Amino acid sequence: MMLALPAAALLMGAGPVPQVPDLGPQLERFTYPWPVQTMEVDIVGSPAQMAFMDIAPQRPNGRTVVLLHGKNFCGATWGSTARALSEVGYRVIVPDQIGFCKSSKPRVAQYSFEMLATFTKRLLESRGITRATIVGHSMGGMLAMRYAILYPASVDKLVLVNPLGLKDRGEEGVPYTDVDTLWANEKKTSYASIKAYQLENYYHGVWKPSYDRWVWMQAGMYQGAGRDTVALAQAKTSEMIKTQSVAHELYRITPSTTLIIGTLDKTAFGRAQAPANLRKFLEPVPMVAPRAVKQMPNANLVMLEGLGHSPQVEDPARFEKTLLAVLGTRPR
Repeated sequence: MMLALPAAALLMGAGPVPQVPDLGPQLERFTYPWPVQTMEVDIVGSPAQMAFMDIAPQRPNGRTVVLLHGKNFCGATWGSTARALSEVGYRVIVPDQIGFCKSSKPRVAQYSFEMLATFTKRLLESRGITRATIVGHSMGGMLAMRYAILYPASVDKLVLVNPLGLKDRGEEGVPYTDVDTLWANEKKTSYASIKAYQLENYYHGVWKPSYDRWVWMQAGMYQGAGRDTVALAQAKTSEMIKTQSVAHELYRITPSTTLIIGTLDKTAFGRAQAPANLRKFLEPVPMVAPRAVKQMPNANLVMLEGLGHSPQVEDPARFEKTLLAVLGTRPR
């Protein structure tokens, strides 16, 4: 609905969309690049499984990096980044948060970033990890910030890649949307709607065939009997993002922090729910980040010119070189 004309024209010229496969509500039929393990957690008295990959390097450097996915992404999306980190000696932990991807999506869950951060901390402790570099993308950036606020002594470095939550959209006039309304909208999700949104907001109107895999991955969860379950989890986590901004607590983020921002990102969370006369005034991530970084005690900003919301997907080599430089590590 928010698609600009160039992006819409690209989609209309792309021909019919093939049948989307049913990948299962927990991506049971989607292969991740490394073996997937699970940790059991309790959600309102019901057992749930948190999926994760634990990637051991051949020549360990004694350090660990945790990669936190965004709302429209999964642990698998970090594949190239995880490989680059592992090759230079990092142990890499890549969780799928509860409510997403290969993890459980309990209908009784009341989502909060505190809950997700607590489970992430528990996962690391279960793997014998007491301190790590935390890298969060998009919604995962919000989670990474909350993790750093809750557990500052456990964070070696904090890296935020085009994070959400740097601005309180409620203060800008974006109204609250209840879960039932969000759920109804999520049930309409399709391959075409996912691609249209990403094309316009993430990839600034330029589509590469390599992006298709990630659209199939997301769309495939909505097929079959699990559609309502996936849609409800997405609706609840959308409400979580809207109502749990970190914008007023940036001063509490004390670990060494770097924001890596693709300058062409058009993402402004809540735009779809905003009144039409307000949408054009909602600033996207690259406009918000320079002001936000000044509110953090120990932060700096790295701008990636010409890249959008997902630089790790759009230009893996450039992103990985930047990330390794931020971590103070040279490629081998």
